[in-house]
Amino acid sequence: MDTERTPIDLKDTIEIAGGKRRVDLLLKNARVINTFSGDVHRADVAIHGGRIAGFGHYKAKQVLDLKGAYLSPGFIDGHIHIESSMVKIPEFGRVVVPRGTTSVVIDPHEIANVLGMDGIKYMLSSSVGGALSVYVMLPSCVPATHLETAGAELSGHDLSLLLNDEHVLGIGEMMNYPGVIHHDPAVIEKIRIAKGKRIDGHAPLLSGKDLYAYVSAGIRSDHECTEVDEAREKLRAGMYIMIREGTAAKNLKTLLPLINSENSRKCMFVTDDRHLEDIFTQGHMDHLVRSAIRLGTDPIRAIQMASINTAEYFGLKDLGAVAPGYKADLIVFDDFRKLRISKVFKDGRLVARNGEMDPSVVTEYKGKVRGTINVRWIEYEDFAIKAEGKTARVIGVIPHQIVTKSLILPVKQDGGFLSSDTCGDVLKIAVIERHLASGRIGKGLVKGFNLKKGAIASSISHDSHNIVVIGVHDSDMYTAAVQVVKMQGGIVAALNGQVLEALPLPIAGLMSDRSADFVREKVTRLSDAARSLGTKLEDPYMAMSFLTLPPIPELKITDRGLIDAVNFKVVPLFA
Repeated sequence: MDTERTPIDLKDTIEIAGGKRRVDLLLKNARVINTFSGDVHRADVAIHGGRIAGFGHYKAKQVLDLKGAYLSPGFIDGHIHIESSMVKIPEFGRVVVPRGTTSVVIDPHEIANVLGMDGIKYMLSSSVGGALSVYVMLPSCVPATHLETAGAELSGHDLSLLLNDEHVLGIGEMMNYPGVIHHDPAVIEKIRIAKGKRIDGHAPLLSGKDLYAYVSAGIRSDHECTEVDEAREKLRAGMYIMIREGTAAKNLKTLLPLINSENSRKCMFVTDDRHLEDIFTQGHMDHLVRSAIRLGTDPIRAIQMASINTAEYFGLKDLGAVAPGYKADLIVFDDFRKLRISKVFKDGRLVARNGEMDPSVVTEYKGKVRGTINVRWIEYEDFAIKAEGKTARVIGVIPHQIVTKSLILPVKQDGGFLSSDTCGDVLKIAVIERHLASGRIGKGLVKGFNLKKGAIASSISHDSHNIVVIGVHDSDMYTAAVQVVKMQGGIVAALNGQVLEALPLPIAGLMSDRSADFVREKVTRLSDAARSLGTKLEDPYMAMSFLTLPPIPELKITDRGLIDAVNFKVVPLFA
């Protein structure tokens, strides 16, 4: 779909809005959700050249009677890593646009950690011409930390080469908050090149003077709040609060009590990482709005937090409202509580109806990226851990959160080596470096997966996306890891030396080159396979992918070993 319209002369614009010429489309009998006035008013809405001309009676080339349905601005996801959907941008758009998401602000942090600038350019190129508007915040932390091995390193100079792109809005989540506070030169350079553009934050639990130092650097948002008190302190410090409801991290219900009529315009909804199955079964931004309304949030306020608040924060001056001069990115629905979207307009064109995209606006992107799975030959013995003590540090999983606990637990031994303890739910975990074929493998223990047999593995492991494996026996961990390598990236479940199920992800080891329906079916089978191995986690593969994320407390693991994610250092396994 070509969303670029021929510019209309200012004189023509004024005459069209003034009713002196016919408009392209008149939407009659709408209940307009006005994100400026905070109310609902009945009006006919005129659209011309992809933008809203005005309210009331206009002569029109086409008239569509909405019969009293609500007309709202399209939803905007203010922070998302599309790579986590495991499909390409055009395919992602095919899934979310019919659900009311007409624009997204992406941070291609995941693919950048694998492919660097080539990864960012791939995401920009693949977003052109689609029904989903895609804006980019440039990844600020590639690699995320010095405690892991990434596939690339991006300097401030590298990022500056893309800052003038019209779709680039600024610098993405600044995860290295210690680097900001202690004015690391490389971090400071990335802040300076923003030159007035937005800089997103990522500062879990940061408080007091450290928070003030962080905010003073020009960082104006945070999506990592998990408690109201934390969010309130950051709000008082001048930050916009991104209320996140993804697949792994669910903070909406906890943070909604923060919202009131005085502060709501400083808050917005984001998904961060949301898997396809959740989008198919629950929704995307519509799910967040629907959930907020169900939990007692005023419906207009909830829609503001999914549209105009986000647009104003990012400086998207023609999005987020049903008002003259604004883009006609619009959604139609009948009921606030159910929020079933019947029609979606993009630039004034009807692109989706009753959950289905118009086939004529679905685009295909055939661009390629190089192979990214480069590992030293994996041996069965690579997964053995020599016993060096009776107690060890164990990563404690917290369901529905990406923060973890740092546990000290007794360990099970067999012949001088550690073994998984299925009764105590303490399993082996390994991270295999896959970018430089260095042969580095970080090994440790994790509690919370409840596998009773077999192993699961993935080339999706935030943020550097090395190969992560969790299993009961070394042989199954070996089988699962080798299959990931054979597929040039993907997700695997294995048992008794056999692959139970696998999803190839040949695009940077993160995304499929197949349809969303294919990926969804494979993910369902992988989930079933994981449950057959004993896990009770809702999404064990996503939970596993965040165990390798050093900027998130308390204990994590990378190819360099076990990471104290509070003090940012490698720590020994045995305590």
